[in-house]
Amino acid sequence: MADTDTMIEHRLDTEGADPLMLAGVNDRNMHELGRLFSVRLVLRGNHLLLKGDLETVERAVPVVQHMIELARLRAPFDTPDIARFADGVDAMGADGIVHPDDEVRIALPGSRRVIVPKSDGQRTYIRAIQGNDVVIGIGPAGTGKTYLAVAAAVDSLYKKRVKRIILARPAVEAGENLGFLPGDLQEKVDPYLRPLYDALEDMMPHERVSRALEDSTIEIAPLAYMRGRTLSDAFVILDEAQNATRAQMKMFLTRLGLNSRVVITGDKTQIDLANKSDSGLLEVEDILGEIDGIAVIYLDGKDVIRHRLVKDIIEAYERSGDEAAD
Repeated sequence: MADTDTMIEHRLDTEGADPLMLAGVNDRNMHELGRLFSVRLVLRGNHLLLKGDLETVERAVPVVQHMIELARLRAPFDTPDIARFADGVDAMGADGIVHPDDEVRIALPGSRRVIVPKSDGQRTYIRAIQGNDVVIGIGPAGTGKTYLAVAAAVDSLYKKRVKRIILARPAVEAGENLGFLPGDLQEKVDPYLRPLYDALEDMMPHERVSRALEDSTIEIAPLAYMRGRTLSDAFVILDEAQNATRAQMKMFLTRLGLNSRVVITGDKTQIDLANKSDSGLLEVEDILGEIDGIAVIYLDGKDVIRHRLVKDIIEAYERSGDEAAD
């Protein structure tokens, strides 16, 4: 129990903040704040009252103030984000929280969603995509590498900056061989490409995704299908690039045509090639890192946006020296 002599009340102004966004459905956000900081919260009118031990209230205030600011801007956040806000405060004080920034918010009119970076690493990544023709995003599972790249691609398509989106993946995973899988070629490769379909359908209405796939406005294909092509007026994403060989990486990069953007994403700890040293991702950062117009961005455990345990799992595997599973 906290010492009653140190118990305080702190009042924050919430005028202009969306109360449902701030409190969460069934007050989930308030309950999460109470769990994280051992404080009691009362939202009443245009004020939010925090009650608790002096030290815990002082820790909670910058997180709650950030949530109020987000709710005023109608910038979406989820209950799991609150723990990340708290981690930022614990690591760097109030400056450890990523604040809303219109420059890096991606609005998707078709789904009425706004994609907002949830870490400094993600904000740097989005800015790099906006400011460079080629971006290489390297980091562990759950850091938003693919999701944010697809969001930027959809945004570019909606704004008519490009005429099409091309999403590619190497059809190599966990040592499996396509020839031994059942079905025709499309049925064989679809499981490898499914995460790209999922990301698209999270950002665009299903019927629009279907139409775009039918008229080739959006193309999702194995990396091998890129050979011999010139990709102009396109936003091109190579996902799971750690499983592209050196020759495939060079082939892919030289497909870049006029008015095109390329984003390459990968995790160097998840190479499924028989010979890991053959991975094109391992050398591309050194070969291309100094070229103007190409940015190499590194994400890490602080940028993980999946379930809160994913961050702990990644860190545990890193401590053990083993390779984490996606």
